Amino acid sequence: MAVIDDVRALGADLERSYQVHVRGRLKFRVGQIVYVAFSLDESVMGFAFPKEERAALVGGDPRKFQMPSETDLRFNWVHADLASLEPSEAREFVVDAWRMVVPQKVARAYDLEHPDGPG
Repeated sequence: MAVIDDVRALGADLERSYQVHVRGRLKFRVGQIVYVAFSLDESVMGFAFPKEERAALVGGDPRKFQMPSETDLRFNWVHADLASLEPSEAREFVVDAWRMVVPQKVARAYDLEHPDGPG
């Protein structure tokens, strides 16, 4: 069962990433791009995810993953029930979302430094 503290330090440590609080919600950004956001009650983690793969992810485990709101369907975004994720799985989603918003050379440098993933 993952909790917000399982990914908070990771989101702050990734290159070019920083934390912000918007209307009481924790979000991770690179520049002005939000790549991870948590619900007010910290039970749902929204994160950047390829639109083309979203239906397969949600369809594979609809209790764990949900589509974003109708107005957010245009974005590369999906929601996950944080308590349904393992901590390592939540960290992987954070890193994968971060990879979508940083230059490829930054993502490659991270991969070279962390060959076994975020852990």
